[in-house]
Amino acid sequence: MSDREDKRSNFIVQGGILAITGIISRLIGLVYRIPLQKKIGDSGMGYYSAAFQIYSIMLIISSYSLPTAVSKLVAARVAKGQYRNARKIFRGAMLFACITGGATCLIVLFGADAMASNIMNLPKSAIALRILAPTLLVVAVMGVIRGYFQGLGTMMPTAFSQLFEQIINAVVSVAAAIYLFEYGTKVAKLLRDSTYSAAYGAAGGTLGTGAGALAGLIMLVVIYFFHNRRMKNNVIADRTARNDGFTKIFRLLLITILPVILSSTIYNISDVLDQGIFGSVMARRGLSEHDIASYWGIFSTKYKVIINVPVALSNALCSSIMPSLTGCVEQGKFKLARHKVRLGMRFVMIIAIPCAMGLSVLGKPILSMLFTGEIEIPAMLLRVGSVTVVLYSMSTLSNGVLQGINRMNIPVRNAAIALAVHVGALYLFIGVLDLKLYGVVMALVIFALIICVLNWISIKRHLAYRQEIRKTFIIPLISSAIMGVIIGVLYNVLSKSAGEVVSTLVSVAVGVCVYFVALLKLKGVNESEIRAFPGGDILAKIAVTLRLI
Repeated sequence: MSDREDKRSNFIVQGGILAITGIISRLIGLVYRIPLQKKIGDSGMGYYSAAFQIYSIMLIISSYSLPTAVSKLVAARVAKGQYRNARKIFRGAMLFACITGGATCLIVLFGADAMASNIMNLPKSAIALRILAPTLLVVAVMGVIRGYFQGLGTMMPTAFSQLFEQIINAVVSVAAAIYLFEYGTKVAKLLRDSTYSAAYGAAGGTLGTGAGALAGLIMLVVIYFFHNRRMKNNVIADRTARNDGFTKIFRLLLITILPVILSSTIYNISDVLDQGIFGSVMARRGLSEHDIASYWGIFSTKYKVIINVPVALSNALCSSIMPSLTGCVEQGKFKLARHKVRLGMRFVMIIAIPCAMGLSVLGKPILSMLFTGEIEIPAMLLRVGSVTVVLYSMSTLSNGVLQGINRMNIPVRNAAIALAVHVGALYLFIGVLDLKLYGVVMALVIFALIICVLNWISIKRHLAYRQEIRKTFIIPLISSAIMGVIIGVLYNVLSKSAGEVVSTLVSVAVGVCVYFVALLKLKGVNESEIRAFPGGDILAKIAVTLRLI
């Protein structure tokens, strides 16, 4: 590969590194939810999810957009050699994070009861929500440091800190959930209300989030101080005539952050609306708080968490592509920007499409292997909603592309249109047609599809971009269909003689190999493209040895 090609695909490598650790982090998150769900049950997971959805919205308001904004602003200055201004962006953003993170922390701490009762229709989720409150400040500070490193073109600090954060989270969450569940059981006996055990167990699960975030922040601070020596040399060598003042920095942060906050809030508030509307409709139909929590626990743990594992890839690539595109736009390299968008979309679809197919075919045995309790409902949810893996991957990446080319307001508009249609569809599906959780999933499919369509129309218009279809969508889809048929037949044959766990694991392993072979035989990727992926040299050697390319 030439130096030029290497530079063009570097964001794929960086994004791929972040994606790999992101997927590992999601897998750790999935693994620790197994004993968590077994201990606190579906109702406990419902309280856990309700608290997290409020926390997620407050996180978006306070700091979710900070890594994006900081990486974008730092990348723009580094591209021009303005290292002194890049450091000022970092310091201004840190002050901003302390203000917004501290404010949202206090709002959640003192407003937990009102939010849990009036928004989520699960009053006892306030216990878990209060425990999450201090994490808002920690994550805000951590987000600035991550964004700073991403703007400098390295994803390694973010990747390693995410992994460390999730390991601590997993250990503390399970241990604290076990302890507080037992405490909640005593409270439940005293107050004669059995829901307290699940509510306190959920609070224990959220305690790990704060512990993990604090551990991740400590790691990032250590890495920053080691890196700061090299940055000082760049600052000393910087001869930029114009230095950004803090007033300008705050204005730039607000201009950059507000559109991202709005689009992210609209994009993620659908979860809160889904929970609130679902809980309200089900309560009017006579379901108890325990039953509503159980339903939502099934959706959030046995469907949403599994769907989110492959979507982590697009989230990581979005973090990588945004500062990369910003650098291209600042330097007027629009052809290179289009190349990066094309390469990014192909990379995401090569992974997302087979993941969606695999979850559709093997969803039930995967759920049976991981969780206890109700399996039939979430298995059907995966069959209905596995396409959201593809749609959410596309919409997340396209949001990053639009923000990277300085079209910050477009994702806000598109997400608002999609949200309006989503809410209407949700009321129709669960309020009129009484489809319960199936209606929630179908409404989410519509939501993601509308965002995808509107975003790609906007990208075509503003970047003069035309998406390649055959290698990006058709060949991965055909390869995934071949894989789906083979693993479906293989699982049915093996499950009659081998155990469910063995049958599932063998089917997954065979499916990966079948998809890889089919993709290469149909010429979905060539050798240079394989080598551009993380670990691509090893994959290319295997393919050459087996005469697949």
